[in-house]
Amino acid sequence: MSAQDIDSATLESGAGLPDDRRFGIAHGSAIDLPADNGWAPKSNFLQLVNCARLAAIVADYEAETGHLALKRDGRQVARANIQTPLGRTIIEDFLRAFLAGEVRGAPRIVEASGDFFTDSRNGKISLINLASVKDLERVVGGPVDPVRFRGNILLDGLPAWEEFSWLPDTRLKIGGAILKIYKRIERCAATSVNPATAERDTNIPLALRRGFGHIDMGLYATVEQSGVIATGDGLELLG
Repeated sequence: MSAQDIDSATLESGAGLPDDRRFGIAHGSAIDLPADNGWAPKSNFLQLVNCARLAAIVADYEAETGHLALKRDGRQVARANIQTPLGRTIIEDFLRAFLAGEVRGAPRIVEASGDFFTDSRNGKISLINLASVKDLERVVGGPVDPVRFRGNILLDGLPAWEEFSWLPDTRLKIGGAILKIYKRIERCAATSVNPATAERDTNIPLALRRGFGHIDMGLYATVEQSGVIATGDGLELLG
């Protein structure tokens, strides 16, 4: 669904951003979900790549209470505590009606028991260089919302594509945390969905290939040293 801004977060060694992809929306024909709700391939879940209409929903999750509020066109359409069976049922009922005819079977809210439902099991944190996104706009010929890339941390003040020189295994200090670069992030058709309109309006992977000879935007990193990060923190390369 939509991205959610936060001003600060405590990163724990070996873990991802707190609550990021803690819950997933499994489609009715999901067959690869472990019984213990551990990490599962993204093919089990609704995603923008197979359900662009999800982008039309603005989601606001309250970590303190477990409540998820969903809005459409500025109006709240559902709110419930998705840490409880009843709350998950309420959200599922809305999604089933909203996505009728677009998904396989009844959607089901699943809460991860250990590793969250991130795309990469090893790279827990995603970093996006805003200057690289700006350079992509030159190829696309129009604005590209960084939200398309669903980064955990947005980096400003760097030259475009400098982040790719940090591979492999560069260590970064951001706030009180130290991160270790894992790999570049290959982009799929999910990035072609406009997060403001829920329309597939720009072929982002094709634009990346045409303009730069690859389909990568951003980096995966792991948390090497726990610490608090916040908007406005500086970045220090540790080598």
